[in-house]
Amino acid sequence: MSDGARTQERAERSVATMLREDAFSRWLGLEVVRVAPDASAVRMTVRPEMLNGFGVCHGGVTFALADSALAFASNTGGVVTLSVENSIAYHEPVHAGDVLTAEAEAEGGGRRLRFFRVVVRRHDGATVAIFRGTVYTTRRPLLPDDEPQR
Repeated sequence: MSDGARTQERAERSVATMLREDAFSRWLGLEVVRVAPDASAVRMTVRPEMLNGFGVCHGGVTFALADSALAFASNTGGVVTLSVENSIAYHEPVHAGDVLTAEAEAEGGGRRLRFFRVVVRRHDGATVAIFRGTVYTTRRPLLPDDEPQR
């Protein structure tokens, strides 16, 4: 197996391992649509119980979707990586029935601290939020049967 194929396979196994234990992402109805080293895309449909008192999607739901995309993208190396600081800017309202996709990609960093950008788009292509996250890479393997890559 080539290094690229091995890296991609590790990324996919890491995300599958995380999702299996992530009850909250399952509650969101989150679907992983793309995984690559230091990147992921996840999708969900906004349900009526996710709306706030103004009839729009609660900001915490959009944040949680982006945070899950960040978590999956930042853990693709098979090492437990944790969020240390995040921020989000909301650009457009989101309503029940809207399908949201969050795409996370690494922007830079070093061995321990790395920086990610997550763009959340509605099914019509509109950008509804931009999320930025800083993560810390631990020394703890995510995949106990694998040699971590960091």
